[in-house]
Amino acid sequence: MSHNQENQAYRVLARKYRPQNFDQLIGQEALVRTLTNAISSGRVAHAFMLTGVRGVGKTTTARIIAKALNYTGADGTAGPTTGSTDDCEICRAISEDRHPDIMEMDAASRTGIDDIREILDGVRYAPTSARYKVYIIDEVHMLSKNAFNALLKTLEEPPPHVKFIFATTEIRKVPVTVLSRCQRFDLRRVDIETLQNHYKNVCVQENVAVDDEAISMIARAADGSVRDGLSILDQAMASGEDGITVLQVRSMLGLADRTKLLDLMEAVLSGQGEAAMTIMADLYRAGADPQTVLQDLLDITHLMSKFLTIKAPPITVEPNMAVVERDRAADMATKTGIPALTRVWQVLLKGLNEIQFSPNPQATAEMVMIRLIYAADLPDPAAVLKQLKDGTIVSGGGGTRASAAGQSGGSVASISSSGSHKIAAQPVAVSRPVAVANSNLETLSDVVGLLEQHGAMILASNVVYGLELVHLEKGRLEYHPAPDANPKLAQELGKKLSEITGQRWLVSVSMKQGQPTLARQNELTLETERQAVMADPVVARILVAFPNAQILSIEENKEN
Repeated sequence: MSHNQENQAYRVLARKYRPQNFDQLIGQEALVRTLTNAISSGRVAHAFMLTGVRGVGKTTTARIIAKALNYTGADGTAGPTTGSTDDCEICRAISEDRHPDIMEMDAASRTGIDDIREILDGVRYAPTSARYKVYIIDEVHMLSKNAFNALLKTLEEPPPHVKFIFATTEIRKVPVTVLSRCQRFDLRRVDIETLQNHYKNVCVQENVAVDDEAISMIARAADGSVRDGLSILDQAMASGEDGITVLQVRSMLGLADRTKLLDLMEAVLSGQGEAAMTIMADLYRAGADPQTVLQDLLDITHLMSKFLTIKAPPITVEPNMAVVERDRAADMATKTGIPALTRVWQVLLKGLNEIQFSPNPQATAEMVMIRLIYAADLPDPAAVLKQLKDGTIVSGGGGTRASAAGQSGGSVASISSSGSHKIAAQPVAVSRPVAVANSNLETLSDVVGLLEQHGAMILASNVVYGLELVHLEKGRLEYHPAPDANPKLAQELGKKLSEITGQRWLVSVSMKQGQPTLARQNELTLETERQAVMADPVVARILVAFPNAQILSIEENKEN
């Protein structure tokens, strides 16, 4: 055979190493066990629903089921089998996609009711040579609503010689009425170790030398999909002359060197801005994708957090990682701690979202690193409080919240250092007793309390914010209106007080200057308390350490 003929005859690895029977399916032990038991006992469902991510073997499994059910052996007399089907002519025709009784349909391109009618018209006829007519519908969730409805009755009570096998990556889009008529199998993602062993075996059969670390990188990039990994492996074989190396795979996938990533993480956690920027530039020049760098840092952060959370040796937590890298990550995790790692995770996750919409991904990734470096200098709030008690404090940047108990005044100040100068408006809390009797209104707070007691909340609020009291006695109230006061306040207040107390109340507007509104009195009280808290030595040290800090609220310290 000539060289050109060899090139034309070449089949990609994903097709060449497609499993042909249940024994060759990898990573789907529960599925294989259930189906083999069903076929062996003759308890085979009339419809199957196979679901899972791309490349885990849904269509392959459908073909294996079709061959297993239609197996007749070399002499044409054998029954369904769970073993090899290589000696069966019908099974060979099914593998080559040329048997008339096994029909595959792609629902992504044939979604309408006419396409389903075509199937339903053929259901009534017996198979030409196979034991069962098998309809394999891929990406079944793409069918239209009318197509699903047309399928329902036949799917529930098909002729005994018909089997339906559906495959989908979007099981939630399949109507419940269809799911209830099928036997469902969820094909899980194949774990990294299984993929590594499979890809090593493929390399051996292809006589291609490969580094273990390169295989590990391909298995991780496959993300649980056998087909995705085989496509990457195929590309690596085509681009490598003397086998597959780590550098080749890393360059092909746009991956960063794991050692470089650990260097970057260490620089970020220790606040070394110049070193981090240098590493980022080196990674970019080496061809690493900025988005992939952030994703890898997220993986490292997750791994370090697992090292601290799972009380087990690092090799147990992550057996597929190189020993030197694993030990280094575990050591960094111990020095960092869960609070800091949680902060790193949040910053990276937000940065990953930003980079997807950025016109300059590298610049965005570098800004994320700068944000992490800035956050690395922040002390832990628990450590700040401990240092305050000891009389020492560590200065840090924005983003920390701490509570400090003042040494005088019996108050607790909640202080925020977020770098933001925006203060959210909060409702004014006016401390007031409820009136003892309807007519016993000695202060403006008594009036507000009486109104609230009887459900007049809007009117009470108008009194708090708009009424500057000039004079108050039984049956008579005189006030000076605040700038934003309700012009009908006197009329509405007099009417409501007369209604509640059962006696006539005269409410009038005066030109004299009255007392500050209750809202303003509350503000003055809070400002006095704030000044007293700021003068406290402990709070003063916090404000020095956190220049952008703000006092958000002051609460009475009930423990004193």
